[in-house]
Amino acid sequence: QVQLVESGGGLVQAGGSLRLSCAASGSISSVNAMGWYRQAPGKQREFVALITSSGSTNYADSVKGRFTISRDNAKNTVYLQMNSLKPGDTAVYYCNLVSTLGRVYWGQGTQVTVSS
Repeated sequence: QVQLVESGGGLVQAGGSLRLSCAASGSISSVNAMGWYRQAPGKQREFVALITSSGSTNYADSVKGRFTISRDNAKNTVYLQMNSLKPGDTAVYYCNLVSTLGRVYWGQGTQVTVSS
């Protein structure tokens, strides 16, 4: 069993910054990639960013240049630095882990609210 625990969400004014963290623990075989998704009220969950075990990154167009994903492989932890936040970034942010066996795990989510 794998557990993902997110932290770092909160309320911030537009233009501000937040840093999300996601720590993975449990029976982790080998990690292929970790990433972040988000879900705003009334909308489907959408991809935000991911980082592979080799350090390659990918971002949604809506966050490029504002968000940065990084990871600490030794700690099985992934981070999402969010700068220049906009009200449209308001959502529940979920951490995601994909193992090399193809198994997908999700965290419980952390709320990010950006006020205008």
